[in-house]
Amino acid sequence: MKKIFVILAITIFSFGYIPGGFCADAVKIGVIDFQKILKESSAGKMTQKQLREKGNGFQEKLKTEKSQLGEIQKSFEREALVLSPEKQQEKQREFRIRVNDFKKMQEDFSREFKQLEAKLLNQIQKAVFEIANEIGKNEGYSILLEKKTAGVVYHLDQLDITDQIIKEYNLKTSKNS
Repeated sequence: MKKIFVILAITIFSFGYIPGGFCADAVKIGVIDFQKILKESSAGKMTQKQLREKGNGFQEKLKTEKSQLGEIQKSFEREALVLSPEKQQEKQREFRIRVNDFKKMQEDFSREFKQLEAKLLNQIQKAVFEIANEIGKNEGYSILLEKKTAGVVYHLDQLDITDQIIKEYNLKTSKNS
């Protein structure tokens, strides 16, 4: 009987007293909205302005080339009746070459714009993630999630640390400028 009492006491004591190492700390979760950072941070605004200017420059060049193609086509249509068949074929071939050059220019501009956009966004993302890592370590976050890529559908407003990151990012970029 004493043996059963001792085993029972040890069992109750074991389950009643769980060492602190086995207890989990409270989980601290934060949410970051990268799109908001792009819209509201000074570096994000500068990047958007730079992309807009580059895109407008590309559009202007394409518009100029397109109007030149239109003029060449009108000129050809006016001269078509007086040109010899050989000259007509030569002019048509030159026009097709210019049209193909225009299409290639569009593709090159599009590719260049996408590469520039990816490069600039990656730079911002790298800097933002470094800041997020610092904040996460310093403030004891267990996990930080990016709102869109993590698929966060709902979160408490208290979990969103985007404004804090924007503030830190603006400070960092102002020091580097």
